[in-house]
Amino acid sequence: MPGNRTETEPRTARTVLHLSQPAGSGVARVVTDLVRAQTAAGLRAVVACPPGGTLGRDAAAAGAEVLDWPARRAPGPDLYRETARAAHLVRHTAPDLVHTHSAKAGLAGRLAVRGRIPTVHQPHAWSFEAVGGTTALLARRWERLAARWADRVLCVSEDERRRGAATGVRARWAVVPNGVDTERFHPADGPAGDVRAAARAVLPGLDGLPPDAPLVVCVGRLCRQKGQDVLLRAWPEVAARVPGARLVLVGDGPARRALGAAAPGGVLFAGAAADPAPWYAAADAVVLPSRWEGMALVPLEAMACGRPVVVTDVAGAAESLPPGGADHCLVPPDDPGALAGALAALLADPELCGGLGRRAREHVRAAHDVRRTAARVMELYDEVLAGRAGGRSAAPPARRPHPRSHSQSAPMERTRR
Repeated sequence: MPGNRTETEPRTARTVLHLSQPAGSGVARVVTDLVRAQTAAGLRAVVACPPGGTLGRDAAAAGAEVLDWPARRAPGPDLYRETARAAHLVRHTAPDLVHTHSAKAGLAGRLAVRGRIPTVHQPHAWSFEAVGGTTALLARRWERLAARWADRVLCVSEDERRRGAATGVRARWAVVPNGVDTERFHPADGPAGDVRAAARAVLPGLDGLPPDAPLVVCVGRLCRQKGQDVLLRAWPEVAARVPGARLVLVGDGPARRALGAAAPGGVLFAGAAADPAPWYAAADAVVLPSRWEGMALVPLEAMACGRPVVVTDVAGAAESLPPGGADHCLVPPDDPGALAGALAALLADPELCGGLGRRAREHVRAAHDVRRTAARVMELYDEVLAGRAGGRSAAPPARRPHPRSHSQSAPMERTRR
């Protein structure tokens, strides 16, 4: 760590330690995109995460050093060991800055460091939204306490920041919207109908699907957060209103068996996909009926591929849509009727689908390119390190910000003090 260097030791490339408990899905993609940009910019990026997931493999391919950090998703009796291991990794890597990702890494990492090293914590959706009762109460109390050990709490949407502030988290806030790789996710060349037909011809389970059959794709971990159970309850109404419509769930997770048992006819479980882009190409529309998020990546990826999306009005959803997109694409969470109505309206109107898809593609290219996101995060690191060099601690300010400072809601990066 910086405190371990002597005045005579040479200064090497700045080191950033990313500590992440999720080793797959959206958080893993965010971390991988960040370290790819950081190593390209000359930083030494180190990723500590549980073994066995996609993050370790992908981060290494992106140029990061990868270290094992065995950690479970939920808090429990292993927390002491997980925190001790995190502290050991901090001593071993001697980072200039620690960047913790999601709830468990934010818990163990901030306990291990306690503000001694510049720290950025990124919730990737608040832990207290995923639970209820006493567990949620404890999670809220912890986030209020631990904010003092972060130089910045980095949110991926203004909605996420507001939800944290509303529950009493007092932090130096930064908001940097999520981004996706628009060179990887983009519309395939050729007429839209030909593109869909070509994708359907090679994807598993779709080889017998007529090229013009309306198709909805849902990509995401099969779990309560992503709300596929709500989608399955909505689907019979969609199928009744749009004859021949099919639904594909792409992903795997703890709810796979229960969802399979509840699925009506016309639903395909495709399993996890290393690359979701072909599924976006095959779809007429993409849906993500989440119960909570920070700002989901799947809708951004789908829109970058020129596909319209239907999303639930959780944190970051409205901010991710193009101007005016909420009229057709945003529905309340846990509302199968509203979800069915939005999907059926899109599938029944190919011209509307096409127009929304084109607007979505341009919006993501302009506002949610991952290179822009990564550059803003590195600017945030510079700001944090400069503040520490000037003698500022990680402790939040003594007074709350003036209420007017929270009235802005544009989805752009900003730091709040």
